[in-house]
Amino acid sequence: MPRQVFLATRDLVFRSKLARVVDAAGAEVTRDEAACELAVLEIESAGSTDRIKTLVARGTSVLAYGSHVRPDLLRAAREAGATAVPNSQVEERLRELLGAADPGPAARG
Repeated sequence: MPRQVFLATRDLVFRSKLARVVDAAGAEVTRDEAACELAVLEIESAGSTDRIKTLVARGTSVLAYGSHVRPDLLRAAREAGATAVPNSQVEERLRELLGAADPGPAARG
């Protein structure tokens, strides 16, 4: 059974990019946050730190991302137990966490 990845982002274009990374790694995007092995969360949403803590307590790995101009949110996400990176690094870090090869600039779109 493929690894289950939950994507929580408001930006549908960005979500599509992340879903392509998940697919390329042989994993599967799930809508079931409770059953995922990895959750990818946008940290600028209200309650994101509590959501991270809940997922981590359940044993779920969390990749959190947000604006580089909000280091306070990135730090809070790390303190809650997530791997937290700026928006510009989330695709690369997701590839690393899923063990996927980088497809190169042409395939990234």
